[in-house]
Amino acid sequence: MSNATLSTATATTTAPSDIPHDPTRDLVLDCVVKAPRAKMWQGWTDPKLIKQWFAPLPWKITEVAIDARTGGAFSFTMESPEGQSFPNSGLLLEVVPGEKIVFTDTLTAGYRPSARPFFTAVVTMSDAPGGTRYTAVAIHKDEADCKTHADMGFHTGWGQCLDQLVALANKI
Repeated sequence: MSNATLSTATATTTAPSDIPHDPTRDLVLDCVVKAPRAKMWQGWTDPKLIKQWFAPLPWKITEVAIDARTGGAFSFTMESPEGQSFPNSGLLLEVVPGEKIVFTDTLTAGYRPSARPFFTAVVTMSDAPGGTRYTAVAIHKDEADCKTHADMGFHTGWGQCLDQLVALANKI
């Protein structure tokens, strides 16, 4: 994560007390970013904006659909630099406008179980001196999935995406 966009950046093993957390099964990104919370939220809920930041470059998002409400479905397709497509879908479990979005790939539209569940994410935003406190917790069913996600580059990838979101939030 670049220090240009983050005023305080920490890839931590702890989460704020109001977010469920098990350090053996969860990954946490907690920081204060120099961007307005309303614009950060807009980046999370507008499909046109999600396409611009949700994959770490040089990867890209080619398709996005989101029903940004509790119980709403979401889907996106991530494309590798080599052109391979990776479709993803899930469900929004909780949406508190401007503050919190909880999503999972464990369930899909209509609360149908997914074929390949991997994790649930809790993303919170609150006002902080100089910007927005941004916390993302990736919750896994077991230590093996948590390790897989960490080995995939969770902190680097989610950190890069956060930098991209901050840059976008500061120009919209």
